[in-house]
Amino acid sequence: MSKLQTIIVFLVTITLFSCKNEAKEEVKKELGPPNVILIFTDDQGYNDVGVFGANDIATPHLDQMASAGVKLTSFYAAQAVCSASRAGILTGCYPNRIGIHNAMMPNSKVGLNPTEITIAEMLKEKGYATAIYGKWHLGDNLEFLPTKHGFDEWFGIPYSNDMWPLHPLQGPVFNFPDLPLYENETVIDTLLDQTQLTTQITERSVDFINRNKENPFFLYVPHPQPHVPLFVSDKFKGKSDRGLYGDVIMEIDWSVGQIMEALKTNGLEENTIVIFTSDNGPWLAYGNHAGSALPFREGKGTAWEGGQREPFIMKYPNKLEAGKVLDTPVMAIDILPTIAEITNAELPLKTIDGKSVWKVLTGESKESPQEAYFFYYKVNELHGVRYGKWKLYFPHNYRTMNGQEPGKDGIPSRYKMIDIEDIELYDVVNDISETKNVAEENPEVVEKIKVLANTMRSRLGDSLLELEGSETRQPGQLKE
Repeated sequence: MSKLQTIIVFLVTITLFSCKNEAKEEVKKELGPPNVILIFTDDQGYNDVGVFGANDIATPHLDQMASAGVKLTSFYAAQAVCSASRAGILTGCYPNRIGIHNAMMPNSKVGLNPTEITIAEMLKEKGYATAIYGKWHLGDNLEFLPTKHGFDEWFGIPYSNDMWPLHPLQGPVFNFPDLPLYENETVIDTLLDQTQLTTQITERSVDFINRNKENPFFLYVPHPQPHVPLFVSDKFKGKSDRGLYGDVIMEIDWSVGQIMEALKTNGLEENTIVIFTSDNGPWLAYGNHAGSALPFREGKGTAWEGGQREPFIMKYPNKLEAGKVLDTPVMAIDILPTIAEITNAELPLKTIDGKSVWKVLTGESKESPQEAYFFYYKVNELHGVRYGKWKLYFPHNYRTMNGQEPGKDGIPSRYKMIDIEDIELYDVVNDISETKNVAEENPEVVEKIKVLANTMRSRLGDSLLELEGSETRQPGQLKE
């Protein structure tokens, strides 16, 4: 080859390489705003996913999601009960700030105030299509439904799947109506048999992705399962080594897989944020129909780690390091501001409590942007505070199944009530099961957390001390 030919080949190679890189850059530019999918299960325990310790339930899709994304081992639900937890993750607020407490019953006179901004409303302002397929539980009156809170589409149930008159325990007590199935603002059926509901939610989710592949979207998938009563389709019945409960988790894992496959098929995998977590810990009174929070203490309805520490996986290819495991504390209230930062969306004008944890997720910072997290329950009772590696509990009353005969096959057992009479402090990094109270050995830590707690009480109140907060807002209320 002559010298001239060599030069020509070199120049052609450089040109092709440059064009290839420019093409790659062009593809990146054309990706546009990322899609966001939030998958939110009901009463699922920390120990109910393979990568979080389950060895008797196969969760290959969630395990794969974790290996391709980021796994958080100290992620907390906003509260240890349904409605409050959902309010927290959707608005970025402590639920008590916006007047949402406990689990709303059918025909509730209150709901999420339409003036509060949800993730759906925030992203809708950016041109996102929005949908929810699953359980709402933030008010079942027309003016509180998802379509009034930024969601273009809804298919699902308005409250928990046990709130219906044929439930073996609840019907005679509460006189609940039949469980309605909604399509947007219309009841299209009443559910006695929920065995196909997980499949229907999944099919709707996949269809939504297919229909919106050309524009950014926010998809919220709050599964009604594995909240009791448990239902599973025939394709997963008897498949797990943990009975019916395990079968239900396997079907949810399948659902995650179907959503992931839809993203891949439509070429959206690289530019979609997918988050998986749960609203609170397992309802332990139901025994073999409840999940497991091991190695943590207690479960749903308590501020102990088992009540609010949840499995959390986030996948965002090319942005988050695959297989990364983070133990920095994060709470559900941080999800909205984190999504806002990623999508360049405007934060709500009203005060929120969450802060973006994007730098934590990317590894840029190992420190939480929050100085502390506050664990409220019931009607505005401040039960505990997470501060660094420490978790402090104030005197309060809580429920436990310790020493009690567990429930079985859908029938719950009774809780025993216990009073914490003095402040208790635990090192939840080195004592994750909260077995050793070290308050006496660490008086300076106790005093620091008490100061933080008093500051928060002045803002959000504490009914245990009969304190009103200066910054709380009213929930939506039906006009008389």
